Amino acid sequence: MSVTLYGFWRSLAAYRVRAALNLKGVPFEEVSINLAGGEQFGEAYSSLNPQHVVPLLKHNGHEIIQSLAILEYVEDIWPSPKLIPSKPIDKAEVKALALITIADTHPLIVPRVRNFLNKEWGLDETAQTKWAQHWFTKGNEAIESTLIKLGKSKTYSFGDEVTIADIALASHVIGAKLFNVDMSAAPTLNSIFENCMKIPSFANAHPLKQPGAPEPKLFTKPR
Repeated sequence: MSVTLYGFWRSLAAYRVRAALNLKGVPFEEVSINLAGGEQFGEAYSSLNPQHVVPLLKHNGHEIIQSLAILEYVEDIWPSPKLIPSKPIDKAEVKALALITIADTHPLIVPRVRNFLNKEWGLDETAQTKWAQHWFTKGNEAIESTLIKLGKSKTYSFGDEVTIADIALASHVIGAKLFNVDMSAAPTLNSIFENCMKIPSFANAHPLKQPGAPEPKLFTKPR
């Protein structure tokens, strides 16, 4: 059965799904929804996702939105390799770590938020970048402290096997780096990220490796 991912090259949320599908070895077609050009508000995509955001996964007649929900669906349909632990406490800790960036940091830096800051309060691009850097830094602090408190990180966040927490953290660091955030205060997070990016499934999913992406030096606005 065919798998279709509706995404956009610069979307950090779409990156998470792309990486998970790669890790699972699931072939998929990606349909680009041009967020910069407003394609998400067109009738065709609005009928798929009234929230006007990506990603959206289409599979077996179903349409699933929101990256974490998609990651859980992917885990259920293609259970190997396992990305979410079975033990309740382990599962809760993995999801909680992932949600620090998925639910708390990432939503504050997306274009619709930055655009609102510009329209309502006149924040120019420099001010918007400062806003994004602030929230990425706060996310770094929370993630680093949580990793240290849990004390389970080795190669990855929870030992030597990849989980959805690592997918989420990789998306976080990619976004932070593209906004030129100082990562020096998060050595544990940095180490996990570097280990993740040694895996082709992570590296090949990078926003700047997708069709339509500009040269890295020209890119400043992830989603």
